[in-house]
Amino acid sequence: MKKENCKTTALNKGVVSEYDFGAVKLYAYKTNDLIDDEVFILVKNGKGVCIELPCFYDNIEELTAFIKENNIELVGKMVAYHAAGASFMPEVTAYGTKSSLEYNSVGGGAGLIKNFTNAFGEIFDSSVCKAGLIEDGEFEIAGIKLNIKSNAEAYDIEIPEINCVYTHMLGHDCHSIVAGCPHADGIISQLNYYIRKGFDLVLTSHYTPEDLKDVRTKVDYLNNIKEIALECDNADEMKKKVNEKYPEYSGLNYLDMTVNFFFPAK
Repeated sequence: MKKENCKTTALNKGVVSEYDFGAVKLYAYKTNDLIDDEVFILVKNGKGVCIELPCFYDNIEELTAFIKENNIELVGKMVAYHAAGASFMPEVTAYGTKSSLEYNSVGGGAGLIKNFTNAFGEIFDSSVCKAGLIEDGEFEIAGIKLNIKSNAEAYDIEIPEINCVYTHMLGHDCHSIVAGCPHADGIISQLNYYIRKGFDLVLTSHYTPEDLKDVRTKVDYLNNIKEIALECDNADEMKKKVNEKYPEYSGLNYLDMTVNFFFPAK
């Protein structure tokens, strides 16, 4: 997307992009960590709420310092899909839905934390943030109204004041984890909802802010993934054809997971 009203600041490891919406500022922290995390901070009248957590200790230290240096009073942490990193500003209250609490304690999120702990060792903060329960619907924090929407994994967040939505993954030029045709159809339905709502900005945990042009690109990608799967007999064939269709796409580890979902080992 075209980045407008945006100021970028390079830190020692990560990069912060500041978007000015008038009364509300959005800070997008690109961690440059080993799993390409993004953390977002909404600020209004000096008070802030973050969406997701940094989970590597050097990022935790760096983002904490940035928040303090910019005199942001962080009053809440919205913990949806990324609950690792409990040492990040532990004095600040965290919030989750029933679905996200289950996802991060016994569900897929807990499994990912275990895998990341094994892969990254001591540089990764595997401690799970304890979040208080919130319900779906309107939730106001830091003077900003959020609309909480649970799903099968965790929850998404609509931010009407800046006509923005946060979800787990998009990425217009990278592969996504697609667990078969029904899952692809579910993602397409969700993305078409964003198009109908006319959101100006889409925030995700693993990519810089995107817009509806990027959403439409992703819808096309998902439809093509389904068509390619129908033409193939096995995971290797599907991976080859997807790579031929999208040779410049990143996230090849996600593609590996996708083709194995479509063609599970017998």
